[in-house]
Amino acid sequence: MLTEAIRLLLFPTLMAFAASSDLLTMTISNRVSLALVGSFFVLAFVTGMSLTDIGYHLAAASVVLLVTFGFFARGWIGGGDAKLAAATALWFGFDHLLDYLIYASLFGGALTLLLIQFRLWPLPGILAKQEWLQRLHEKNGGVPYGIALAAAALAVYPETAWMKLLAL
Repeated sequence: MLTEAIRLLLFPTLMAFAASSDLLTMTISNRVSLALVGSFFVLAFVTGMSLTDIGYHLAAASVVLLVTFGFFARGWIGGGDAKLAAATALWFGFDHLLDYLIYASLFGGALTLLLIQFRLWPLPGILAKQEWLQRLHEKNGGVPYGIALAAAALAVYPETAWMKLLAL
């Protein structure tokens, strides 16, 4: 019962927290990524995932971390985004990695276009007092890409083995 509740709630909750944190502060805490990594290993152990499968999941996360670290080094994404993407890849493995990356790209592109449009409009007085909205509205401000990463993760998660095990 507890394992099912963790599979059903933990991953989505951490993704929602990462998205809201990135929206409001433009940061994603290392604790979120560490919680994702730790909970993956706990669930892998509890559900009897084979060492081979764990290795494949680790390989997927390593590939994503390597690529996203390159993106971070070029200033294209933040460090929290890179770590969140890799921690998410650990949960998905190679089975759902491509779907996740496609969704993240599409959602990230849509988010970027929305922000560009949003930054062209003046902020109404009542909204201009909100620090997080001011930060989002800055013409040269970043994109809280954690929102796109979390949305992509939530779109893919129902198709994973983690959720399919609940249907049994």
